[in-house]
Amino acid sequence: MTTTEAVIRVEKLTKRYGAKEAIRGISFDVPGGQVLGFIGPNGAGKTTTMKILTCFIAPTSGSAQVAGLDISAHSLEVRRKIGYLPEDTPLYHDLTVLEFLQFAAALRQVDPERRRDRIRSASDVCGLGGVMAQRVGELSKGYRQRVGLAQALIHDPPILILDEPTSGLDPNQIVEIRELIKEIGREKTVILSSHILPIVEATCGRIILIHRGELIADGTIDDVVREHGEERVFLRLADGAPAEQVLDRLGGVEHVKGCRAADDGYLLALEGRDGDDLRADIHGCVKDNGWTLLMLESRSTGLEDVFRKLTAQGPEADQM
Repeated sequence: MTTTEAVIRVEKLTKRYGAKEAIRGISFDVPGGQVLGFIGPNGAGKTTTMKILTCFIAPTSGSAQVAGLDISAHSLEVRRKIGYLPEDTPLYHDLTVLEFLQFAAALRQVDPERRRDRIRSASDVCGLGGVMAQRVGELSKGYRQRVGLAQALIHDPPILILDEPTSGLDPNQIVEIRELIKEIGREKTVILSSHILPIVEATCGRIILIHRGELIADGTIDDVVREHGEERVFLRLADGAPAEQVLDRLGGVEHVKGCRAADDGYLLALEGRDGDDLRADIHGCVKDNGWTLLMLESRSTGLEDVFRKLTAQGPEADQM
C-alpha cells in the first residue's frame, strides 16, 4: 500500500560527462509502495538517474536519499535497501539457476540460515521452480529476465529499480514479465524504466517523463494526458476539395490535415487550441457549406501521443 512518506527523494540532481549534461537538476519524490514509471527517449538520462540511485555512479551535484539514507554518505546501506535489475542483466551463463541464486544470496550477505528460504521465495515469485537445475545460458530470454528479477529480490529489499526489464522479449514474454512486476509492486516500491508504454500504463500508478536530462512531466497517467494531451476530431466528407482550407480558418482550430480516404471520401483530422470540443462548430460549418458528411467523431490523445509531443521539443540531446 502506498504511503505518503517518501522512500526516495531526489533534489536538483545533475550529472555531467565532460561538457555534456546527462541529467540537469531533476527533483522528485517516490512514496513508499508506489510503482513509478520512469519514461523518456534514448539518451534522456533515465539510466544515469537509476545508476546514481543505486550508487553505481556519483552525481556531479545535487543529492538523493533512499530509505532516509544519503546515497553519498551511506552507499553500502543504500544498496542493501535496493534490488536492481540493469538493462543488460548480469548473469553467469555457465551456472545453473540454483547456483546463480546461491551466489547472489551470498553476495548480498543474506544470513546463511535464511538463504534456502530466500532462494525458494524468489524462485516461487518469479516462476523458476521448473528450471532451477538448468544452466542460465540454456534459458530463453524471458526466463533469463526472471532470473535477473529473482537476484534483485533475493535479499528481500523494500525498493526495486528495474531498467528496461522487458527489453528484447517477445509479446508473450512481455505479458509474463508485466504481470510479475504488477505482483511484486503490491509489496514493494518500484521504479520501472521502459520504452514500451503499454507496460507502463498497465503497471504504474504514476509516471515521470524525462527528456534530454530534464523532468518535463510528473503525475498519474490520466493527469499527464489531461494536461498535455489534445482532443482530435476526425471527419469524412464525400468531397473534401475546399474543406481543409475552410476548416483551418474555423475558430478554435489549431491544425487541420486532410487526405483521400482509402475506402471512401476525404478524411480530415483537426486539433483544437485548448482541448475544446470542436464537433458542434464543425457540424455547423459542414451544414453551412453544403458538404456531405459521412463521419464525425472525437478522440482523445493517449500517453503515446503525449510522449511524442513532449519529446519532440527541446535542445540538442545528450546521449547518456
